[in-house]
Amino acid sequence: MTSTVPAFGTLTAEGSALQAVLLDMDGTLVDTEGFWWDVETEVFASLGHTLDDAWRHIVVGGPMTRSAGFLIEATGAEIGLDELTVRLNDAFESRIDHALPLMPGAARLLDELAKHEIPTALVSASHRRIIDRVLPVLGAEYFALSVAGDEVPRTKPHPDPYLAAAAGLGADPVRCAVVEDTVTGVTAAEAAGCQVVAVPSVGPITPAVRRTVVPSLHAVDLPFLRGLMTDLR
Repeated sequence: MTSTVPAFGTLTAEGSALQAVLLDMDGTLVDTEGFWWDVETEVFASLGHTLDDAWRHIVVGGPMTRSAGFLIEATGAEIGLDELTVRLNDAFESRIDHALPLMPGAARLLDELAKHEIPTALVSASHRRIIDRVLPVLGAEYFALSVAGDEVPRTKPHPDPYLAAAAGLGADPVRCAVVEDTVTGVTAAEAAGCQVVAVPSVGPITPAVRRTVVPSLHAVDLPFLRGLMTDLR
């Protein structure tokens, strides 16, 4: 877990039960879920294998080790997990060097949270090397800290990344709002006890207790996030 800027001195605005906002990266703030599938397809093509498009929903949002391990097993490719991980990260970095589009509403939401001094963390299953390439585009100043998938004992769908982020901000996970785009990420956030806002990017996500589904980040602002905590006041 790496802190990118000092944590804010005050956790919340007076009267709000919202203590922090924890944001996923790929597919939530940056439009890169398709990038990952593209580079996976390209790398496996170079190994002589064609990926089945049906596998996309299996690997989306997951940690690199799980996604890469599944694809090795599914294709029978003769490559080790460590080597494949490096090749995938290299290909992804090359892709984002050419274009890194933000999701609609992302810049506005980050700016709003910063203006109201809401502690915010970036929580991703991507490795630190990828997060550090994306942060300057998003604006590192918007995040009190960031948690990478290769910095916790267990990454998503386990709760560890969100528990680490909440602890780093000095916040109660129950009073944290998480914004996610995949079932894997939603599972991790809910296991940590957080209130979840799902903005589906690839596969469908259904509403549930402590889980609100919205069509895009345009539907998410500070009053909306504070409203999720009404029952906790």
